Amino acid sequence: MTEAAALPGQPRGGVVSGPATARAVNVLAPNASAMTLDGTNTWILAEPDSPLAVVIDPGPLDEGHLRHVVETAEQAGKRIALTLLTHGHPDHAEGAARFAELTDTKVRALDPALRLGDEGLAAGDVVRVGGLELRVVPTPGHTSDSLCFHLPADRAVLTGDTILGRGTTVVAHPDGRLGDYLDSLRRLRSLTVDDGVQTVLPGHGPVLDDAQGAVEFYLAHRAHRLAQVETAVENGYRTAEEIVARVYADVDRSLWPAAEWSVRAQLEYLGEHGLI
Repeated sequence: MTEAAALPGQPRGGVVSGPATARAVNVLAPNASAMTLDGTNTWILAEPDSPLAVVIDPGPLDEGHLRHVVETAEQAGKRIALTLLTHGHPDHAEGAARFAELTDTKVRALDPALRLGDEGLAAGDVVRVGGLELRVVPTPGHTSDSLCFHLPADRAVLTGDTILGRGTTVVAHPDGRLGDYLDSLRRLRSLTVDDGVQTVLPGHGPVLDDAQGAVEFYLAHRAHRLAQVETAVENGYRTAEEIVARVYADVDRSLWPAAEWSVRAQLEYLGEHGLI
């Protein structure tokens, strides 16, 4: 068995609900699948001595889960004052409107269609609630509206689906674009180098205690897959389906439809750069 510390990003054991840092608590949604891993991580964030909390990604429209998030905050003496979204995929955002009803909060997101209230989120924004500070980091690529949230006080970053706690994410073409995704990974690498970020709090999978190692692994993985796709095209493979069967033969076949999104994004990227 491989030791967790030897895996990319140094994941912490299993995925469990509970405290992850001094300011972050995970409530795991009951929506495990091949795509969502153990389920969606719904994050409750608050300063230890503050009565106010922020929730990132309420998750699916599951009444039991949404109420469990509220109860978890209340048991810690917190009132949820704001809801934020990393992106609009249903496993992260479908429950947001109902959660806003339960908590009487606004929902802030990059995509105006996902917002409840007048305020959205944009690059450079700083969200402050009860002394908690979150810095908005634009990270398009998985989707065009993907955001991460830098939590400086814990030297952590909440990554949604941009970096997962286990495995790698898809570039959800055509909305997601590989060039954007690579730029986003480099932006996250800068957070680890220049801003001291050490911990990844992902949207799925376990917490990662080596943020820089995780980013470097993702960059290397993308370069490797891109080279494989380029070689497959040179060898006469043309359709996304053909390339997936060739390049992603080591991946669970149930994930091949999603892998086709990434292959299409890679083909688009190679074409834009004159490599095929």
